Amino acid sequence: MTKAPKKRVARSKKSPNRRKSRPALKSNLRLETTTRSGTKQARAIEMLRSKEGASLAALMEATGWQQHSVRGFLAGVVRKRLNLNLISEVDAGVRTYRIAGEPAAPPSKVQGVRTKSS
Repeated sequence: MTKAPKKRVARSKKSPNRRKSRPALKSNLRLETTTRSGTKQARAIEMLRSKEGASLAALMEATGWQQHSVRGFLAGVVRKRLNLNLISEVDAGVRTYRIAGEPAAPPSKVQGVRTKSS
């Protein structure tokens, strides 16, 4: 006895599980639209925008986050999502972080091209 071939079911073009695309944010409105006032992130960004900057310990105390969470916030939110220019300096053995006035340049999508060597 042979198996009957599987029946194909036509899918509708509008899939209910398809994600809707998000509208692109303008770079100058990005900070205002993504950071609410009074949150831990807003408090940390305010500290980082000060002239002196903020140490890791100060950010941990202000937000209640652990050390690895503060570092993840600096790399993931401040640098990548908000695209801010984060500067790290060491003064008297204490590393301080601060946000420079201008946003960081957008990351280049073109990376080094590899060629086959013979």
